[in-house]
Amino acid sequence: TSSWTFLISSHLLHLNSLLVRFTDLKFMATNDLMTELQKDSIKLDDDSERKVVRMILKLLEDKNGEVQNLAVKCLGPLVSKVKEYQVETIVDTLCTNMLSDKEQLRDISSIGLKTVIGELPPASSGSALAASVCKKITGRLTSAIAKQEDVSVQLEALDIMADMLCLLVNFHPSILSCLLPQLTSPRLAVRKRTIMALGHLVMSCGNLVFIDLIEHLLAELGRNDNMSTTRTYIQCTAAISRQAGHRIGEYLEKIIPLVVKFCNVDDDELREYCIQAFESFVRRCPKEVYPHVPTVISICLRYLTYDPNYNFDDEDEDDNAMDAEQNDEDYQGSDDEYSDDDDMSWKVRRAAAKCLDAVVSTRHEMLPEFYRSVSPALVCRFKEREENVKADVFHAYLSLLKQTRPAQSCSVNVSPSQVPMIVKALHKQLKEKSVKTRQCCFNMLTELVNVLPGALTAHIPVLIPGIIFSLNDKSSSSNLKIDALSCLHVIMVTHPAHAFHAHVPSLVPPVVACVGDPFYKITSEALLVTQQLVKVIRPLDSQPEAADSFDPSPYINDLFTCTIKRLKAADIDQEVKERAISCMGQIICNLGDRLPAELPGTLLIFLERLKNEITRLTTVKALTLIAGSPLKIDLRPVLPDAVPILASFLRKNQRALKLCTLAALDILLRNYSSAVTPVMVDAVLAELPPLISESDMHVSQMALSFLSTLAVTHPSSLGQLSGGNILQQLIALVRSPLLQGGALAAMLDFYQALVATETSGLGYMDLLRMLTGPVYSQSAALPHKQAYCSIAKCVAALTRACPDEGPAVVGQFIQDVKNSRSTDSIRLLALLSLGEVGHHVDLSSQPELKTVILDAFSSSSEEVKSAASYALGSIAVGNLPEYLPFVLQEISSSKRQYLLLHSLKEIISSASVSGLKPYVESVWTLLLKHCECQEEGTRNVVAECLGKLTLIDPETLLPRLKGYLLSGSSYARSSVVTAVKFTISDQPQPIDPLLKNCIGDFLKTLEDPDLNVRRVALVTFNSAAHNKPSLIRELLDSVLPQLYNETKVRKELIREVEMGPFKHTVDDGLDLRKAAFECMYTLLDSCLDRLDIFVFLNHVEDGLKDHYDIKMLTFLMLARLSSLCPSAVLQRLDRLVEPLRATCTTKVKANSVKQEFEKQDELKRSAMRAVVALLTIPEAEKSPLMSEFQSQISSNQELAAIFDSIQRDSSSANMESMDTS
Repeated sequence: TSSWTFLISSHLLHLNSLLVRFTDLKFMATNDLMTELQKDSIKLDDDSERKVVRMILKLLEDKNGEVQNLAVKCLGPLVSKVKEYQVETIVDTLCTNMLSDKEQLRDISSIGLKTVIGELPPASSGSALAASVCKKITGRLTSAIAKQEDVSVQLEALDIMADMLCLLVNFHPSILSCLLPQLTSPRLAVRKRTIMALGHLVMSCGNLVFIDLIEHLLAELGRNDNMSTTRTYIQCTAAISRQAGHRIGEYLEKIIPLVVKFCNVDDDELREYCIQAFESFVRRCPKEVYPHVPTVISICLRYLTYDPNYNFDDEDEDDNAMDAEQNDEDYQGSDDEYSDDDDMSWKVRRAAAKCLDAVVSTRHEMLPEFYRSVSPALVCRFKEREENVKADVFHAYLSLLKQTRPAQSCSVNVSPSQVPMIVKALHKQLKEKSVKTRQCCFNMLTELVNVLPGALTAHIPVLIPGIIFSLNDKSSSSNLKIDALSCLHVIMVTHPAHAFHAHVPSLVPPVVACVGDPFYKITSEALLVTQQLVKVIRPLDSQPEAADSFDPSPYINDLFTCTIKRLKAADIDQEVKERAISCMGQIICNLGDRLPAELPGTLLIFLERLKNEITRLTTVKALTLIAGSPLKIDLRPVLPDAVPILASFLRKNQRALKLCTLAALDILLRNYSSAVTPVMVDAVLAELPPLISESDMHVSQMALSFLSTLAVTHPSSLGQLSGGNILQQLIALVRSPLLQGGALAAMLDFYQALVATETSGLGYMDLLRMLTGPVYSQSAALPHKQAYCSIAKCVAALTRACPDEGPAVVGQFIQDVKNSRSTDSIRLLALLSLGEVGHHVDLSSQPELKTVILDAFSSSSEEVKSAASYALGSIAVGNLPEYLPFVLQEISSSKRQYLLLHSLKEIISSASVSGLKPYVESVWTLLLKHCECQEEGTRNVVAECLGKLTLIDPETLLPRLKGYLLSGSSYARSSVVTAVKFTISDQPQPIDPLLKNCIGDFLKTLEDPDLNVRRVALVTFNSAAHNKPSLIRELLDSVLPQLYNETKVRKELIREVEMGPFKHTVDDGLDLRKAAFECMYTLLDSCLDRLDIFVFLNHVEDGLKDHYDIKMLTFLMLARLSSLCPSAVLQRLDRLVEPLRATCTTKVKANSVKQEFEKQDELKRSAMRAVVALLTIPEAEKSPLMSEFQSQISSNQELAAIFDSIQRDSSSANMESMDTS
């Protein structure tokens, strides 16, 4: 400390002696002082503090501006280094200087105060410094604002006040009483700054201050003394709504009628402010403004066309809209003749367009209404003469289209009947001089095509000239050309090729010119269009007669020449390189047969690009495209060089490259097998073993597909597999618990292809031994049951490929199951293999099979029992007439119903519909006998069977299911409701329309007197909401009240159970509440637009105080809601913070068991995650309660640590999502 003190003292002495003398030395000394103050390690004793503060305040009055500026910069680091009373001295002096007569001193002091305020520690950090400093500033500033005649001082003071209010100071009443009179100041600038300060004030002030402010505004608006102040009060109301919409909502009933009244006053400025106020209400108070939305829309539609000083000749315009260019010239000319500087009506129109934008962006549920009323009105105004207004009209229509895009299960579409009207309006604008207008048109067309792909087919002839105009126009900016090309690309991708054939002659020259453009972004976009053009002029997927009708030959040379020039260039942008490669790939794929001379040279360039790390991935994709071309392009010249390079890519640590390379090698093998030599194949095989592993199933799947192709094209190459690594890797993969789906299917294909090659050492029995050997060697059971299932599937695949070997192997498996010396593992594998083989091969010729399997039902091992049950069902699928009656007979007479019902479930799930049809009635009757079973496990299997059976003949069986809802047995009702769950899947099905009509009847069981029936009804509802929301969207109005009803804690369901000396409370309603909250969580994702978020939040709030499981769910919901509807959450923030705080501050009793501590820890972490999510809402930390809770977190070491770690996790997760996107 002493050395610092000495250093600082020497600086000060130096400064003191310089104060009298040289300015530049003074400047340097001040600079040195600032550098020292910025070091974290600096410590000052009291005397040095006093001297430094005095010196810097003295320098603020220096005559030299640069020295003053440096002194102000010293204030920032100084505030955090000196004691509190010194900060107060600084503030005091600065406030006094603010009132000085010298303008320069006032300005510098004002900057000084802002610097000090910016450096104060926030209240949430627990420091009291901010509060005491702000109190001092407030006292001085309020008097300065109130008394001062000098407007510039007032303006500075108001500015500082706004900065200070961001710090959450809490003596607002005096500030409010100081600010309100300034709203009537004769100077508009003062009013404007006052409104800004009030905006900051309402974010954090207490409720009483807020009520005072609103009541003052309402009273003044009611009095309406003069227009000028009324305008200010309306502006102020809009500002409050923008900053604190969550607080003003409850007053809208009083405010909106006043604003509507002022809209009718003939004063354009006032109208503009009124409509801006509506916009902020619509965006910030969604619930409270809801009843007034129709009024707001009608006012906006009225003022959207408000142009009193200009007369559009509508009829004339409509008649000639599609005429030749001279009309456009006249139309353009009118702009120059008309000039009226006093005309403010455009501001009203702009406000109306922005307000409509807000309405369509926030009220998704009104889309059909918007397309009826708002859409035509906006389209009519595309002819708006003021460019800024026109841009906003376009933007509003874009918002409408974007609202239509969400992939909701029942999205509203633009009525195709409106497309001609939109195109007609845009056609004229596409030839406008204004670049901004044309850009808006291209954005509109792009969005329109995204919403309605293919809708412009009939209008292509009208639109293409407009697009070409922008590409050829000398005055077009680069961005406009890029937008035009991008729009053209989207239209070409989403419309049939024949629609463009007539326009190819006029499209090719401008596109080719753009490919040659010096600006890389234009070139890049033009290459995308060229690639699409190639598909248009010679579509390979169309019928032969359609392809012959258009002759591509006149254009091939131009397209090839412009692309090859870009392909050869080495010194161009990365994106252009990649797109030139893709484009040339497409040209060769679609037109290669017309370019015999150019082909060999171009392929050599591809070979060069393949060797370059930056372009290799794109080149592999292009080669894959060419190799798959139906034109059979001759790739033989490059294969000897290309295949070894491709093989080397398989060892690169770049997943996308591996996947694309495997796809390329696969298609080269298929289409060019004669040119691929054994040496090339060996090079690839050497790289394969590391790729076949459970660590990346997709890469494994592609490698297996390649091997299957190889078995067909080069069977002789597989001889080397027998002793090699590849087979070991394959066997290891078969035993992996992760093998499923596509990778498993590829594995089965490979085994069938491999055994068909009849390679020595890889015959049927060799492969069978490799697969089943470890199980029979008795060494150890495989770690996962999934491995047995995969081995069994492979055995069945081999047996299907070699039917002659089947009977002997099946006989052996039957003996293995019978043999008393077999281990459970052997029995398990034998039964699963019998099931898999029997699924595809009729095993009815094996007389012992039924008894052997039924005996296995008595095994002591649960896994063997369940394998036997699966095997019986699977074998039955192979021969239904033989086995299904036997299974039904056994279910009726046997005691082992649970296992037999599982067999029946397997039959219903896997057998063909036509095969099952004759047995539906007998199966149905049998199932009904068991749906009232006491055992819940059995009932669940019966329900699944009933549901899957219903899918076979929904017209007959769904009404029957519905009939059983009236059953007197609660077990039967719960089985029926669960059965419905199994008829719902996320894919479209024939039962859907029938289900939609009657799912409401099944959901009426939400009112069932039996708890369990209500619970399964909620589970079924959840399944529908998750997999097929369209089934339940229309029913939400009637279902939601019952759903919310189930979230309440019911005292009558809580009972006490005595366990020895202890009493334990059991809540029978917990599972029901949990199911209800799970449904609520699902609805957030699938039906958000149908929920009243405020009612929803009421129940979330109750859940925050409920049992552990439900708290965990509601914390998740809060985090989800914070991102989905932040403004609604903000309105309820104070009520949500309290239960979160309670959770975080709850202490577990010291003598509790370890699980209690762990549970409480997990709760705290989840609650903190919700807090972090809430703080992502911009205004959340301005809430007094939230701010208080934050300071509580930062002052508690344990909570602060949890909070920090969660914040770090969430920010790193965001970074990762950005990386992967």
